[in-house]
Order: sequence, then C-alpha cells, then structure tokens
Amino acid sequence: MDERAANGKRVMVTGGCGFIGGHLLRKLLELGHEVLNVDRLTYAANTALVEEFGKSPGHTFLQADVADEPIMRLAMADFRPQWIFHLAAETHVDRSIEGPLDFLRTNVLGTGVLLEAARAMTGNNFRFIHISTDEVYGSLGLEGTFDETSQYSPRSPYSASKAGSDHLVRAWYETYGLPVIVTHCGNNYGTGQFPEKLIPMTITRALAEEEIPIYGNGCQVRDWVHVDDHVDALIAVGDRGAIGDTYDIGARDEWRNIDLVRKICGILDDLRPRASAAKYADLIRFVSDRPGHDFRYAINSDKIEAALGWKASRRIDSSLVELVENTVSP
Repeated sequence: MDERAANGKRVMVTGGCGFIGGHLLRKLLELGHEVLNVDRLTYAANTALVEEFGKSPGHTFLQADVADEPIMRLAMADFRPQWIFHLAAETHVDRSIEGPLDFLRTNVLGTGVLLEAARAMTGNNFRFIHISTDEVYGSLGLEGTFDETSQYSPRSPYSASKAGSDHLVRAWYETYGLPVIVTHCGNNYGTGQFPEKLIPMTITRALAEEEIPIYGNGCQVRDWVHVDDHVDALIAVGDRGAIGDTYDIGARDEWRNIDLVRKICGILDDLRPRASAAKYADLIRFVSDRPGHDFRYAINSDKIEAALGWKASRRIDSSLVELVENTVSP
C-alpha cells in the first residue's frame, strides 16, 4: 500500500476549479489526499486547473452539475468519499440580482441533491463540510461582528440562496443524522480570482486604463481573508471540526471598498506608472448603488481559533503588494 493510500483520505470537492476550490484542491493534493474534483466548468471556472491537477496521481476530474441527482449518486457510490467539501455555488451578487433562478438551482437544489446522495456514505469518519458565506447574516452597522449565533437576515438572491442551503444542511443533520459541518467566511482574496470580484476587477481595469466603478460612496466595509488562510481553516475543520457544528472564518481585516481600491491604485502607481503621469485613482467612478447593498460585514473568529487552533496569518495591507506584483509581472 503506497503512502497516499495509507495516510490520505478520499475527498470529494465540488467546485474544485473555482477560486477557493482550486486552492483547497491544490492543498489537499499536497497533503497526500485522493481527490475527486466535481465542477461544471461554468464561466468563472479556471479550466487550466484541470490540466494542472491532472498531472497528480491523486486527482480525478468529473465535469458535472451538482444538481444532477443520478450523476451525483453514481459519483459518490464509485468514489466513496470520506470527506465532502461542498463549494460549488453561484456567488456573484450582481448576477444573482439579474438572474436569481440560476442561484436557486445550483445553491439550493444542488445542495439538496448532494445531501441526499451523501446519506449513503457511512463509516470511515465521513463528514459533509458545507462552505457558506457571512452574507447570510445580512448587514452590520458601524459596530459589532457576526458569530455562529448571529441571526440570519439575507438581503440578496445570492445570500438568500446560501442561507437556504445552510438550513438544508442542518435539517439533514437533525432529521437524518448526516454528519455535517457548516462554515462561513468573509471576502476572500488571492491569486487566480475571477475578475468580476472587486480586487481583480480593480487591477485589470486599471491596467487597461478603464474606469473603475465603485458602488454608492464606496464606504461599504468588508472583512477580508486570504484564500490560503481560508483553505487552512477548512483543512482544520475537516481534521478536527465537531459534527453538527458551525465555524465562522475571518481575519479581522476590515476595509472600506473605496480605501481598498485606492490602496491598489497606489501600488500600481509605484509598480507601473501610467504613461500620462496621471494617477490610477483618477479612473475611479462612483456609480449608482446596487439594490439591497449590505453596508458592513465583520466576523468574530474566536470559536475556530479556540476550538481548532486556526488563526489567519496574512493581512491584506501587505499581501496586496505581492498580489498586484504577480498580476503586473509578465
């Protein structure tokens, strides 16, 4: 029996070609786990990851929709995962406002399909880890933080669909005894993020000399966590998390949107000055706020830090420089 088979687990990752899923899958393979990567390869998927991960003997790729019940049942029956990390989701709030039914299908129906298929997975310390978002809690004022006891108050089709999937996961635990764990995280950042998100959107539009749109007055506050820290937290949940429990994952790193965008522009001014000698911040344009735009998110991570020994190690102030450098470099 080889070392991978002896020490690793069989891990199913849904959305493994997405931003967070890709980073998680890479870490799992590095740790010697055998991974089934299930991804529909939608517009936001990084298809290059299929080739990258395909070079690892521990990786199997299945292009499939998590809402396809027969395929999900067959995939689990064949692979017999010990852990399932469920990350496959539609995630962009703006797109959820324009087309909410896509979010209901993937985020709610897809989660229900996976939960039902997972009921046949027993023994081997099986656990179903559902990755969710702090947006299910709604919006904070100037003070306070979200924690695992916060009341749900979703305000967009995206956050409502994730809240619905959270409730399904907990219902399958209470009703059927399915061993589940739920996590909520703040805004992620890092390499390989799809450019519709704020940080990569700012970098790509600035370098293209295009306007950088900012909703409202830009004073909305987000709590940012580096994707590598988030992945480390998920691995800790897989290893040591308590069945039926919830863990909120954050770095206590709050930034106003406008300050973050200006920070990126300042880094670009140093790394690649504009030919016109103008500043990148001159490209910022304030646009009409989107409906139901949450004012502030902030996560209290005391529980996961105390219970699992995880703590974020990266700060956006320093990490942004390396991220922008990697984007600018040829």
